[in-house]
Amino acid sequence: MPDQRVVPPITTLAGLFALLTLATADVAAQIFRADSLRQVQSVVPRSGPPGTQISISSVNLPLEARVHIAVGTLFAGFETVGEAAQGELGEISASVHIPTGATWDRPLYVIALNGVFMPIGISDPFHVTDANGMIRRVGRVTDEGWPCLTLRDENDLLYSLTGELGTFRPGDQVVVDGTYARASSCRDGSTIGVTRIEAR
Repeated sequence: MPDQRVVPPITTLAGLFALLTLATADVAAQIFRADSLRQVQSVVPRSGPPGTQISISSVNLPLEARVHIAVGTLFAGFETVGEAAQGELGEISASVHIPTGATWDRPLYVIALNGVFMPIGISDPFHVTDANGMIRRVGRVTDEGWPCLTLRDENDLLYSLTGELGTFRPGDQVVVDGTYARASSCRDGSTIGVTRIEAR
């Protein structure tokens, strides 16, 4: 079993980068520059139910004696789930599982940590689904100028909305359940095929 380490709770996407400058429990007094975080370049697949095995790779991380992999949400912190092999040029690869306790109502992020559990890289969001490929999001209906209405969720992530939206219009606060897709005819990017939409 890997060490289970939890980073302090984070409440907004902006707060993620601000609070990731704080060290984890092992090095709580240390600070590092938020702009030193690199992009974890590849997480495959990018969605799936709890327990999904994901493959991680990146060629742009600094050389470290040891690289840990963590996953977590913006609201509940992060925990380590494995280690990554690192090549002589800094490239990493790893295979880990999405925690079985992950929920479908918020995305997860994959974070690369160095040997003292300081974040060095972060991925784009992984969308946790239920067994039917559904996600739930709370947010505000918007009109971003694309063919479809959109939703900005509580983490400011943007989704296109397809399906029956009823009388909801830009500015409405809603809860949306629907099937998740990385792309649709609406736009490049994440899409929710709405099966239920309610006022928040």
